[in-house]
Amino acid sequence: MRARLILIAVLLMVVTVSLAVAAPAPPLVEFSKPAFAAAQAENRPIVVFVHASWCVTCRQQEPILRQLLSDPAFKPVTVFVVDYGDKATLKELNVAERSTLVAFNGKTERARSSFSTNPAEIRALFSKAL
Repeated sequence: MRARLILIAVLLMVVTVSLAVAAPAPPLVEFSKPAFAAAQAENRPIVVFVHASWCVTCRQQEPILRQLLSDPAFKPVTVFVVDYGDKATLKELNVAERSTLVAFNGKTERARSSFSTNPAEIRALFSKAL
């Protein structure tokens, strides 16, 4: 009986640890002016991701962004996704190209990159938002 209880306790710990490790990364957030302004007002680290559904480079960037968001070092970062068709927002952000990443710390722009699919470069951009 005691061995059975120990086995159950060990199995529960293994399941708990595997669920914690497999926890999904925070989601990419659809851009909205109020949410973006609130994040800036709270001086949060932000990365804006200009995305087009048909863009091959954007599709290559997205898993890199999700992987970085699962890294505890980048837990405070919020990634806002701006649809490339939203020309008014692109103009406000001074963005001309799809697959552009813009890092902010609060209201201060810290870095900008277009068309990069290099994980180290994107990681460096995320770091500048912190």
